[in-house]
Amino acid sequence: MVRIRVLVVDDHRIFAESLAAALAAEPDVDVAAAGSGPAALRCLERAAADGRRFDVMLVDADLGTQPVVPGARAVVARAVPDNGEEGLVDGISLVAGVRSGQPAVRTVVLAEKDDPRRAALALQAGASGWVAKDCSLQRLLAVIRGVLRDETHLPPALLTGVLRELTAARKHRTESERLVESLTPREREVLRCMVAGLGRKAVAERLFLSPHTVRTHMQNVLGKLGVHSTLAAVALARRAGVGPVDLAGDVVERGGQLA
Repeated sequence: MVRIRVLVVDDHRIFAESLAAALAAEPDVDVAAAGSGPAALRCLERAAADGRRFDVMLVDADLGTQPVVPGARAVVARAVPDNGEEGLVDGISLVAGVRSGQPAVRTVVLAEKDDPRRAALALQAGASGWVAKDCSLQRLLAVIRGVLRDETHLPPALLTGVLRELTAARKHRTESERLVESLTPREREVLRCMVAGLGRKAVAERLFLSPHTVRTHMQNVLGKLGVHSTLAAVALARRAGVGPVDLAGDVVERGGQLA
């Protein structure tokens, strides 16, 4: 019998442990529970190191934010927390980080209520499903087995709203990409440094520029992007797919765009 390894991630421990116990009663399911994003990352890393990777991760949509443990930071390197803070793991960004670091793990978001916007964000982050917490155990098991067949599961009532959100997101992304393309290569370098959270002095040291020159570049970036703050510029850059500069290496230009 092929066994399915499931990780339940919910900061309400009674719910997490109760769901884990219910799933463990199934003859083909092995299950573990984690009470936070960092705890989930540790479980995933240990399982991968032991050659016993999890197949499916069930994540609370309202998972509380917790500091990322240093050893797990690589797993969420591409995760973008909803609240814009670096070094935190909420439900959606945990999905994104796991999708990036362990793409073979399917993720399903468990939600108290249907929310088309957040469901769309979950799908964009790499989730394979969005399931109400009040669904039956048999329904949840069907979703778990379905996502392992590369199916995507959404409640029928959410489909129209999620499609609307995804369409709007593509439109915003296209506009954001157009604005980013208007930047010079040097301005894109500065923008990527901003996405990485570097201040003016740090950007100046990295790019071997004077702080005054960096200030001018930052003002030009904000002007061309049509925003009034660094946070807004970073949010727009993220929508356009611009990632942070690699703080451990050099900025590389590929095909006219920074890599």
